[in-house]
Amino acid sequence: MDWSDSEEQATFRKEVRDFINSKLPEYYKRRESRPAIGLEENWEQDYVHGDAAAKQAATEWNAALTEKGWVAPHWPKEYGGAGMTTMEQFVFASEMAQAQAPQPGGQGLSLLGPTLLVHGTEEQKAKYLAPTIRSEIRWAQGFSEPGAGSDLAGLQARATRDGDEWVINGQKMWTSTAHKTNWIFGLFRTDPDAPKHRGISFLIMDQTTPGISVRPIISMGWEHATNETFYEDVRIPAENVVGEVNRGWYVGMTLLDFERSNISGAITQRRNLTDLIKYLKTGDGVERSQGRANLVRDKIADRWIESEVMFNFSFRIASMQAAGVIPNYEASTSKIWNSELHQRVCNTGMKAFGLYANVWDRDDARTTLDARFTQDYVHSVVFTIFAGSNEIQRNIIATRGLGLPRS
Repeated sequence: MDWSDSEEQATFRKEVRDFINSKLPEYYKRRESRPAIGLEENWEQDYVHGDAAAKQAATEWNAALTEKGWVAPHWPKEYGGAGMTTMEQFVFASEMAQAQAPQPGGQGLSLLGPTLLVHGTEEQKAKYLAPTIRSEIRWAQGFSEPGAGSDLAGLQARATRDGDEWVINGQKMWTSTAHKTNWIFGLFRTDPDAPKHRGISFLIMDQTTPGISVRPIISMGWEHATNETFYEDVRIPAENVVGEVNRGWYVGMTLLDFERSNISGAITQRRNLTDLIKYLKTGDGVERSQGRANLVRDKIADRWIESEVMFNFSFRIASMQAAGVIPNYEASTSKIWNSELHQRVCNTGMKAFGLYANVWDRDDARTTLDARFTQDYVHSVVFTIFAGSNEIQRNIIATRGLGLPRS
């Protein structure tokens, strides 16, 4: 297997790298020594809730990517995307992760857009895709509920047809970024008498519609990344159904050939390990590790090897997609490995510093490596839960990868 770039890929990589070097605002370049932590520090946070400098940087970066056509690398060019090949997406994502350059668009680009491209009407595509690329419409995902997380088909939020409208009542949980967005897409039960995975429809709605309320959920790391959303007699147009009525489960499960390799995870952890190794060799690092560097060196070596394994998982998935093969259990394997590697790297980083790892404040004089491992360890708990819990992913590997019978 050849891990090196082809001539075309090397040329494209240089183009992406030069673009980032010339167009990425200084605001984001200054973050290189202090990377973003958790789910709250992202482009949408800067664009919606940031201070003047953050908003300006987010706006400039989005405009530069839009002009280049690189906001939506995996979308077709006729809908404002870049139409990149799978390997170009892989290279693009690699360079963005290496530079710690934020990717605008959020779930609108990664989830809602690809769903509309397959199941949406031409009117829906014309109405929603271009504003999504321009970030005029920012999307939140309304899937999980208090009693329907991993068992998503158990959702109970109801949408009832009333003439030319749907009337929605119910609650959603863990609605990521809903405090930063202005539209929501989600699954709602439209036929309560149908079998569990049927009778569900995929609906989209403006968050300013009367009856929608958003309440924050603050994590154990004092982070506001998710929310509860409530729907009380919310009326939306009947044409806001994506795909067929009562077939929303299959719409929601749509997977397209876009970047799903998790390459950014491998690069992020390798960068964190590199920073840890360098810091442990400094005067501050020697003082604050108090001899623990020798105790954790084997663990650091293990984490480095695991990051290389993660890179190869990512490369395998990208190679499969480039060959026209849709990854299935391979994507589940990558998700498990990436999320658990994230936690192990954070844990190793904390063990290197003993009691110094208890310092939470990134600006405290006693903080080691701006508290990234301490804070990220707390934030990383959810990584094995969201996007399909790792228990669910192991079931997929067992049944689809190993061919084991369902219990």
